[in-house]
Amino acid sequence: MSVVGARFVRMGQRGDRLHVQLSVGDDVVGVRVVGEVDVASVGVLRAALWAAPARPVLRVDLSGVRLLSAAGVRALVAAHLRLRARGGELVLADPDPVVARVLRATGLHRVVPVVQSLPTPPCPRGELVACA
Repeated sequence: MSVVGARFVRMGQRGDRLHVQLSVGDDVVGVRVVGEVDVASVGVLRAALWAAPARPVLRVDLSGVRLLSAAGVRALVAAHLRLRARGGELVLADPDPVVARVLRATGLHRVVPVVQSLPTPPCPRGELVACA
């Protein structure tokens, strides 16, 4: 994902137990999900996924999700099918270990790419260089 020259728009939706934030770039829409995705809160996730503007990639950051129920899995599958029909791709990023287990148990990890963000490497000791 290149952020050079990218235009970003931020939108958010909030439920009692689930918070969703959209970031729109030129080629990627990022969806950051925080909280519990269950039958009571899945409407917030579903609304955000359907409201995301058309881009080649929809990247859903699951690092803040503590619970992903069958209703949440169905919402992700529906988004995957909708994006694929338009020629786009859904990517799930940084799932919590509990959520990753749900993705494996349901087989969703075989259909939708699941990626881990690379951590920032630590600075080597004794070197006088700028580290990120």
